[in-house]
Amino acid sequence: QVQLVESGGGTVQAGDSPRLSCAASGRTFSDYGMGWFRQAPGKERELVAAISWTRRNTRYADSAKGRFTISRDDAKNTVYLQMNSLKPEDTAVYYCAADPYIITTITPKYWGQGTQVTVSS
Repeated sequence: QVQLVESGGGTVQAGDSPRLSCAASGRTFSDYGMGWFRQAPGKERELVAAISWTRRNTRYADSAKGRFTISRDDAKNTVYLQMNSLKPEDTAVYYCAADPYIITTITPKYWGQGTQVTVSS
């Protein structure tokens, strides 16, 4: 089992640059690909960003490219999502997720409980 706990959400202003964190425990963190998903009201859950277990591979949703950066600190068992220039349409519940080595689907095996990010204009 892998337990994931997100932090860093809340209500921010458009243009702000908050950082989400996800602390993992339970298994060898460095063996897992990590990702951030989000789900806005009335919309399907979507992958925002993902990083492989080696950090060599990252990918981003088109809406996140150039604004968001995913990173991981294996010494701290933590993955981050740096979000810059937030827009109201970024408002959603953000979920941390994990799968062995790399996330390749929209249904990874392990999920955090989610953290709400609300962007006010």
